[in-house]
Amino acid sequence: MNRELSSIINAARTLGEIRLTDEQLYSLCLIVLADLDMKHALEPNKLDMKRVPKGILYGDYYGIPLEKFAVELPNSFNLESVLDRLAKTVPDFVTYFKCLCEIHKRRTKFKSILRSQNFPDMEQIVPRSILEYKLTTNEALASWLVWRKWLYDIDNRSAQETGYMFEPILAAAIGGVQFSAKNSPVRRSGEKKRGRQVDCIEGKNAYEFKMRVTIAASGQGRFGEELDFARDCKQSGYRPILVVLDSTPSPRLKDLVSEYTRFGGLCFIGDKAWHHLEEKAGRVMSIFISKYIKKPLDEVTKSHAVLLPISLAKESGRICLKLGDQEYEIRREPS
Repeated sequence: MNRELSSIINAARTLGEIRLTDEQLYSLCLIVLADLDMKHALEPNKLDMKRVPKGILYGDYYGIPLEKFAVELPNSFNLESVLDRLAKTVPDFVTYFKCLCEIHKRRTKFKSILRSQNFPDMEQIVPRSILEYKLTTNEALASWLVWRKWLYDIDNRSAQETGYMFEPILAAAIGGVQFSAKNSPVRRSGEKKRGRQVDCIEGKNAYEFKMRVTIAASGQGRFGEELDFARDCKQSGYRPILVVLDSTPSPRLKDLVSEYTRFGGLCFIGDKAWHHLEEKAGRVMSIFISKYIKKPLDEVTKSHAVLLPISLAKESGRICLKLGDQEYEIRREPS
């Protein structure tokens, strides 16, 4: 196996403690081929297709439970040779495959987070009870404090993992490369020895990807850094481009747009952001962006007509959620 292919497989397989098996990686290969209508790219194999989840055969990735996401492989199976053949015969296969692996690893990791995220100690959160003391019983207030802190922690982890997932996917989809501050060609104005982290550099374009821009009161210093990005790009010889997927207006978003425009940059917000990404991605990777990112987000957004009632129950080995008439179970590690 050549070193480049080895690097691709190792990167696709591993995320911290998460390590995808050959069975999972091959399943993802099958889904890519189904998505691109390229099933013929694989020679007839010895898999027992009756035992392969139908979602894998028909490219229904999100319809497959994570615990069932694998196919049985014969002893003679060689993943490296399969990937080498597909990389040579299927346009943009490697990029599509790596992006799908990124989603699968993050979903697998978040399932692990749900299984293991600790409930807070009462000592940690009890000072907050003063704000609602005697508004309900002490027993109810104690449980309310614990549940909401656990949900808050889960939501923070979710936001973090989502950000880590989106940036490399979008960068790869449009043919760009991420750069850490240490290796970045974009230098800080007045401090040429210090680089700036860049979400994506494509040609002479330097991209900043954002899910949304809020008016949060915290992080004023951090927002100053964001305002400086456009100037640093311009002075380093790159055109700054801001891509914000959420079109919700805010004063800070307005300030960012003004700064990017001032330094000759471009800004794509909401629908224009999606159109720009799909156009830059080309035929194959625009399919990925639409199917795996835009469509799921649109469907969930459109489903939010009313706020459903919620109930939560902590039982041995699981947490049971009920949202409206839908039940959702989270398996938990033994405490």
